[in-house]
Amino acid sequence: MHEMSIAMAVVAQVEEAARAGGARAVGEVRLQVGELAGVVPDALAFCFELACAGTVLEGAALVTDAVPARARCLPCATAWAVGMPPDLCCPGCGSAAGTELLSGRELQIAAVTWEDGPDCVRVREPIPEER
Repeated sequence: MHEMSIAMAVVAQVEEAARAGGARAVGEVRLQVGELAGVVPDALAFCFELACAGTVLEGAALVTDAVPARARCLPCATAWAVGMPPDLCCPGCGSAAGTELLSGRELQIAAVTWEDGPDCVRVREPIPEER
């Protein structure tokens, strides 16, 4: 399951940023997950909990924000919700050529909340996505 490799990559990136920021603990990690990203949110949450064990993220909450898939027709500029399964034919002019996917493939860390001392909570947004 690729959700485990995603969870491990998220934990590694957040742990690196949190430690560099002097964090004692991470409270929450917020991810943007596109409708077309091929990620099962429940499986990702399960894997995230396992990947956090023994790290500064242990006990952190994972919040996933679903990003709907949207496309735009380049010839007529109509924008629409792509849906599942994806429909990339323009509802305005019927064209399938020149379709631009606007959103729905996202998989990125949007925000992280951590503690760096007594009664101190920081939010870091965004952590750059590594490729």
